[in-house]
This record gives sequence, structure tokens and C-alpha cells, in this order.
Amino acid sequence: MTTATIELPPKLVPVFGPPRGSFQYRNLHGGRGSGKSFNAAKMAAIWGYAEPLRILCTREFQASISESFHAELKAAIASEPWLEAHYDVGVDYLKGSNGTQFIFRGLRRNSQSVKSLAKIDLTIVEEAEDVPETSWLALEATVFRQPKSELWALWNPRQQGSPVDKRFRENPPGNAVTAEINWSDNPFFPAGLDILRRREQERLDTATYDHVWEGGYLVNSDAQVLAGKWRQAEFEPKDTWDGPYQGGDFGYAQDPTAAVRCYIHGDTLYVSHEAGGRGIELDDIGKRVCDGIPGYESYVSRWDSASPGSISIITRHGVPKATSAPKWQGSVDDGIRFLRSFKEIVIHPRCKSTINEARLYSYKVDRLTGDVLPVLVDANNHYMDALRYAVSPMIKNKRYNMGNLL
Repeated sequence: MTTATIELPPKLVPVFGPPRGSFQYRNLHGGRGSGKSFNAAKMAAIWGYAEPLRILCTREFQASISESFHAELKAAIASEPWLEAHYDVGVDYLKGSNGTQFIFRGLRRNSQSVKSLAKIDLTIVEEAEDVPETSWLALEATVFRQPKSELWALWNPRQQGSPVDKRFRENPPGNAVTAEINWSDNPFFPAGLDILRRREQERLDTATYDHVWEGGYLVNSDAQVLAGKWRQAEFEPKDTWDGPYQGGDFGYAQDPTAAVRCYIHGDTLYVSHEAGGRGIELDDIGKRVCDGIPGYESYVSRWDSASPGSISIITRHGVPKATSAPKWQGSVDDGIRFLRSFKEIVIHPRCKSTINEARLYSYKVDRLTGDVLPVLVDANNHYMDALRYAVSPMIKNKRYNMGNLL
């Protein structure tokens, strides 16, 4: 008999060591670089190698396979030759040679689709912090009908008292094992990621750093640029709204290319769509953005004027109405004041990167005194910059005078 040695961070051995069916819930929470998603994906693939299983991979909002657990599973399978030989990994599916099947579903607006699923052996809930109580109730009533059925929840804590927090930290069930794991618990933590962590430890305020890297709750602070100004909610733009307004920011390796679409109605700014990612070649930006934001090419979009050559390229590759965003001395500060002049900024839940940046976009904090400095942290600002560029022509427009929107 051939055997394989599975390497896990020591903190995860008590979680995944016991055989399938030992627990009803196995849960992991913590910050960036912990390896919780990768190792959960790897263990799910191993279980699917050992016996034929139906494995549901879900999150609250999933508009496409690219936003699902598929990429994490693909990387985990590729890390072991014997797993790679066992699985057929397609663009939008993943199947084992023994009949194991991975199913990818979003919970929001797909509750009936999830309820119709039969014989689910394992459910993996990614980004579980975002799952509301109604989705938990519907999901749990569906996925515990098979012998030895399990549910694994993965999340980076954000708000104390969230539904997942209450479920597994405040009042954990007796048939659950829950572990906190952070970068310092991960013996396979990449050196390059540690360079980023150290840089952000210097740049970010303590509360934000603790949330991102140490798995702490995200505490609102005066350092957060949009603190108290934004919320996420579903909406449909109406014909009476002003817009759409579109912006974009160029990136490549560490920094993502980011594009957004927004509208204005009364004293509210609505962010309806986003698109982007890391490692996108200039001549591929058009397709990526237009696939993510329907009709993006039909409207003017304003991009970082520091890259006129890049703007010229994307106008010839799918974004013909791309143009430079106006800039002036103090335009960044004016743009922030303009964003804060709205009564509120409503961001659609599908705009996950924009939501993340809205939480983390911050001013520097003096590490000795705790004073908030009038200097922006150069991080978590790419979708925010794209949003500023989108509305930049209005910042000095009297009709949209800051603090007195008409």
C-alpha cells in the first residue's frame, strides 16, 4: 500500500487529524498569510481522493467561478502530484477519477439552488464573516442530511457578534472544533509575504494591522478615511440617477489594476460594479474590465493621468472612451473630502475589493503618540483611487460643491 505524508501547520493537526465524521463543524479563523484556505482546500481534496464525495464550496456572494473556492482548490491539488493525477480540473469544474465532485454556489439569491442540492458530504463556507443569519439557517438545514456530513467555516474576523462569530466563538456547539491561525502559526509562510507584512506593520495603524494580519476584529478608528461613511447593500441603478461614472487605476504585480462604476443620486454615492486584479497585461485590461462591468466600453472612463501611454494602449484594446482623470495640486485631499461630503456611500456586495479597501483605506498613525497624521498610507487605495478618478470632474463643479450636494 502506498502512503503519503501530509504536512500541516501544527495548529491544524487537531482540526484535520480526526477522521471524517468526528465533528460536524471544523472552523478556521485568522488573518492574512495563515494558510487556512489553502490547507482546508488541500484536506478537502485529500478526503475526495480517499472516497467519492460531493463537496459544496460556497460563499455569500459569487458572481463567477473566478470568485469561488475553485482557484484555492486548484493550487492545493497542484501541490501534490498524486492529487493532480487524480483530479480533472477544468475552467469551471473539478472532478475526481473516483466520482468526487466539487460544486460551487453563491448563497445570496441562490438559496433555492442550494436547497435543491442532495447528498452533500462536505460544505466549505469561505469568507464566512459575510454570511448573514438567514443564509446560515437555510444552508445548515440542507447540508446535514448525509451520514458524517460536515461543514467547514473559514473567515477573517471583522465584527464581534457577527453571525459566524456568535455561532462558533461566542456559543460554540459541542460537536465543533474551531482554531485561530495566523501568519506566525504557518511554518510555510512565504518570505515575500513577510516583507509585505513588515512593511504594513510600519505603515498601518495598529487596529488595521491587527485585523489584516493578526485576525483581530476591525475596530473603527479616526485613521480610517471613510469611517462611518459607507455601507454595503444591494441596489439597482435607476434612470433618474446621475451616471454612470467610471474610473480606473493601473497596476500589475503587487498593486492590482482596479476599475469601478458608480452613480450619484441626491446625497448618496452608489458603487455598482468593480473589475480588476493583479498581473493583468495592458492589452488584456479591456477584456477583463468589460467582462466584469457590463457595457464599460460604452461610457467614458477616467484613468490615472500619470500613465498616458497605458491609457493609449487600452483605448486600442477594448476601452475606446478611456481618458485621463484631471489632477491638480491637492487633488487627492480634495477627492477624499468630496467622497466624505456624501451622506453615505453605498457599495454593492459584489464589489468585494472596493468594500475591503473602504474598510482599510487609512491615514498614517504615529506609533509613539497614536496621533493620526495627515498622510495617507500607500496601501489599500487602488479601488479608492479609481473611485476618485470616476468622480474627479465633479469635485470642483459648483453643482456638486463639497458638503452641499444638490
